[in-house]
Amino acid sequence: MIAKRLITLLLAVYVVQGCGSGGRGEQARQESQEETILKAAPAAAVEINAEALLLLKELEQNGDYVNSRDFPSLIKASLVFEELETGNHIIDLRPAGEFGRGHIKGAVNIPFEGLPEYLESKIKPFEFDRIILVCGSGQVSSYAASLLRMMGYGNVYAMRWGMSAWNPAIAGEYWLKGLSGAYENRLETADVPAAPAGDLPSLHTGLTSGTEILDKRFRQLMTEGGQAALITADEVFADPSKYYVINFERKDKYESGHIPGAVRYKPAGTLGIATEMQTIPHDRPVVLYCGTGHNSAFATAYLRLFGWDARTLVYGNNAFMYNKMVTDRAVLSWLPFTQEEIHEYPVVK
Repeated sequence: MIAKRLITLLLAVYVVQGCGSGGRGEQARQESQEETILKAAPAAAVEINAEALLLLKELEQNGDYVNSRDFPSLIKASLVFEELETGNHIIDLRPAGEFGRGHIKGAVNIPFEGLPEYLESKIKPFEFDRIILVCGSGQVSSYAASLLRMMGYGNVYAMRWGMSAWNPAIAGEYWLKGLSGAYENRLETADVPAAPAGDLPSLHTGLTSGTEILDKRFRQLMTEGGQAALITADEVFADPSKYYVINFERKDKYESGHIPGAVRYKPAGTLGIATEMQTIPHDRPVVLYCGTGHNSAFATAYLRLFGWDARTLVYGNNAFMYNKMVTDRAVLSWLPFTQEEIHEYPVVK
């Protein structure tokens, strides 16, 4: 009897110990699984503030310009010349002194800040086939054309290369001065991940209508002037870490060499897409660049509407890796500015 009780007691102890050990093991396994699940789970979506959402919806309903086939709205100087006697209207944004030294026949000289009043009260914009904006290099006119397109001016274009493509003397003042390979030895090739998702900038307009928010932001940006949206290669390379640099190019071009720390965003697949835009921080200036500065100027206008302190890099890659662009032109279809882009069209004074 005693032996039987002893065996029973030992079995009970064994079972209790076994169950206790198994329980701890099972608990550990469950905790490990939960930890794995937590690590694997995607981060919770970050809500977007109300005004930014209204503006996103407004621009999408107005034709979603930045994701349309018309984006960016550039026109070649050769076509402008061919259509001089047609129903186009040319607006020259250069300073009055430069305009006076030589401009396209029939062009009017309107400062960047004066565009809203001119288009709203001085002319009937949609009576023209095209309204063509020109400046010295095509950078400011591209920025302005993008803003106007988003406001519904569907016949506005920027002339590629600006007046530099029209006349050699003007090219010497702008594009030919801006070409440089000074920073080719500082380029990086490694992929840089985008920043974590966050909210879009807060606009603080106090408005509750997307139409009103768009109009207010447009007028604020026009008042700031076109130069506020520009930045030079020297400024960026002085300390690239001061900026969130966006490479707005094809993947193969990005991988061939980019500004240190630059993050690649798809030219078609970023603007107007909330989840992509949420990875663009707004705690520091944002610099966008492409091959020539034209496309990035159009994109910069969109980001500035939403409150980013965004700048387009003047002349794009041409401003810091020009020699590499020329060398790799056939392989990567770069677009370096060359003499073949310059026409000898007449100017009037």
